[in-house]
Amino acid sequence: MSDVNSEPRRGGWTRFVTARPRLTLLLALVVTALAVVAGSGVGDRLASGGWQDPNAESSYATKALEREFPASQPNLLLLVDSGTRSVDDPAVSAEARKLTDRLAAERGITGVGSYWQEGAPALRAKDGRQALVAARIEDDEKTAADVLDRIAPSYEGSRGLLTVSLGGPVAVQHEMQTLIQEDLLRAELIALPVTLVLLVMVFGSAVAALLPLGLGIVAILGTNAVLRGITELTDVSVFAQNLTTALGLGLAVDYALFVVRRFREELAAGAEVREAVGTTMRTAGRTVLFSALTVAASLAALLVFPQFFLRSFAYAGIAVVLLAAVAALVLLPATLMLLGHRVNALDLRKLLRRRGRGPATVPAGSDPVGAVPAGTAPAGTAPAAGEPVAAAQTAAAEEASGWGRTAALVMRRAPLFAVATTAGLVLLGLPFLGVTFGSSDYRQLPTSAETRVVQEEMGRGFPAGPSGALYVVAEGAATPAAYADFRDRAAALPGVLRVDGPVTSGTHAYFTVSSRGEAIGETAQHLVTALRAVPAPFDTSVTGPAATLVDSKGAIADQLPWALAVIVVVTLVLVFLLTGSVLIPVQAVVLNALSLTAMFGAVVWVFQDGHLSGLLGFTPTGDIDTTLPVLMFCIAFGLSMDYGVFLLSRIKEEYDRSGDHDRAVAFGLRRTGGLITAAAVILAVVMVAIGTSRVTNTKMLGLGIALAVIMDAMVVRSLLVPAVMKLTGTATWWAPGPLRRFHDRFGLSEGEGAGEPVADTPDGGQPPVRERDTAGV
Repeated sequence: MSDVNSEPRRGGWTRFVTARPRLTLLLALVVTALAVVAGSGVGDRLASGGWQDPNAESSYATKALEREFPASQPNLLLLVDSGTRSVDDPAVSAEARKLTDRLAAERGITGVGSYWQEGAPALRAKDGRQALVAARIEDDEKTAADVLDRIAPSYEGSRGLLTVSLGGPVAVQHEMQTLIQEDLLRAELIALPVTLVLLVMVFGSAVAALLPLGLGIVAILGTNAVLRGITELTDVSVFAQNLTTALGLGLAVDYALFVVRRFREELAAGAEVREAVGTTMRTAGRTVLFSALTVAASLAALLVFPQFFLRSFAYAGIAVVLLAAVAALVLLPATLMLLGHRVNALDLRKLLRRRGRGPATVPAGSDPVGAVPAGTAPAGTAPAAGEPVAAAQTAAAEEASGWGRTAALVMRRAPLFAVATTAGLVLLGLPFLGVTFGSSDYRQLPTSAETRVVQEEMGRGFPAGPSGALYVVAEGAATPAAYADFRDRAAALPGVLRVDGPVTSGTHAYFTVSSRGEAIGETAQHLVTALRAVPAPFDTSVTGPAATLVDSKGAIADQLPWALAVIVVVTLVLVFLLTGSVLIPVQAVVLNALSLTAMFGAVVWVFQDGHLSGLLGFTPTGDIDTTLPVLMFCIAFGLSMDYGVFLLSRIKEEYDRSGDHDRAVAFGLRRTGGLITAAAVILAVVMVAIGTSRVTNTKMLGLGIALAVIMDAMVVRSLLVPAVMKLTGTATWWAPGPLRRFHDRFGLSEGEGAGEPVADTPDGGQPPVRERDTAGV
């Protein structure tokens, strides 16, 4: 390559970055420092709930109960243990009453009641040694957590004759949030050094290995600042921080691997540093941009759901994806301009080889990312006139490499690989047919968590209480006879154990309906529908755990088609713009979805059915939180598209250059197989670190996404995609005339030039190659 005309072929933004790299990095350093300040304390502003639909009937009824009957739904429980004495002992009763009165006087506490005040049997343990004090902390989760932090030290522990432990929903959520933040810090301490070691192994050069790590840190810090700003406007789930760390590191590694490898290819081919950066941004940079848009589109689909738990992952995911892409397209080229050939400095593999067998050699069958080819000609072709002889040697080495042999085998046995991998993935996904959807509770916490211990103690030692009951809120003037008639109708419904109430306050009243079976079981869910259909001369609304679950499932079912439509349509459009093909976008959607079957099957087999629960350290509940499969699909689909874009871009580049479909598919697999696998392994390490969390949903998210990433890289990208593309042949590149002309004008593809994809008919004709504008990023 030469410098002739290289400047005009670089886009305006690339010219700015490469012309002023020091200024670019200085500005980035200032912005990152501001992000650190802006994002400080973001963890303390995140909420731990958000699974319910705020516009649902159950949410409306809950707010009505909180407003009119604050004592009806206590969210803070004090488990009072009197030791060897009875809770009815006069001395114990005196201290317990003082404790209750003191709690009632606390700012932010309302609806305080206790066994010693009310004498309710449900508040006294069966052995007579424990009793409950119930209260409600008002306002939102953040305020409730602040109140709990303030009062907890004054009540927990030994208090004279009493020993007090805290439980209830607000305490469970607060402990869950605390554990997630602690686990996230531990995951980062695990993931960062392991990622650095893997990057050194992949790149060889310690200098090159530090680049993706730096990009990831910038993306994470920037996203924390974005989330801090969003918390001023709406609720954000604490779980979103886990996604920020995982995607920030994972995508930064993906993008840096792709960009740095292409930069090293250009340097090895003889390009000057400035020209190498320009070509890299025009090719790999363009692919990174497409990849980021596809991942962001998958995560943006979460915005259609009303639960802020799901929406929070869209906020965090879109921010971290776009920031990782900006870092790769701005900071990375500026850094590469300053480093130049020093990007290969501190090659630890060379040091090891010198201590070993002597001369540096690349073992047969290996394909390290750092072992960059000297030329870009595909394997099996002779070098063009004036091309370095090393290009032909590289082509032969690629052909003999592990990925070269894999490509040849897959292309030779395409029907076998296509059928076998598809059947295997479908088989792995079969357990998902038995999925049961539920909602999260205290069993998400480890068995040693104090609030879980309290909840389990109440479940074992106390009479069955109304904690899992349904509440029917009645609004409007009504006579005692009307209330009695409604109570009798409700009591006659199938699955009803008993109906208590009404408790009245002005024009409002509520009934407590206890159902047979589990609080969120099928019986309770059917009862919710039946209660809502009971005729009454006043307005009614139903809430409770089962009602919240029914409404959550309904909200997800209503919005899921829209979310899928967003993902599918955006993916089809972006992949078409990248490839100019009608068939490839459809293949991408179908094969990406197929790659997720193993993840969904494993989620049910492990986390619902309880296999490996002892090894992984969690309590199986027999169901899966309703929101988790939706969230995992959007994240994993986006990451699958990330790898798919990397593979398709190199295939398209070679097909435009040579017009040989089979050679292009094999070339793409050889050039990206090792890169995609390395990126997937590193991302899987990050997700596994997230999966070490003590909170079950976070563990499920981390380990499930790790499995999906590995299956996609090692099975779908390496075997299924090339096999299917071999079977579809040159018809893969067909597009109707109008769409082909649209792509010629507006589409983007990797490479110096682009030719016509194929003729108008999928007859396998060779396309005429022509030059076109390739203005870069």
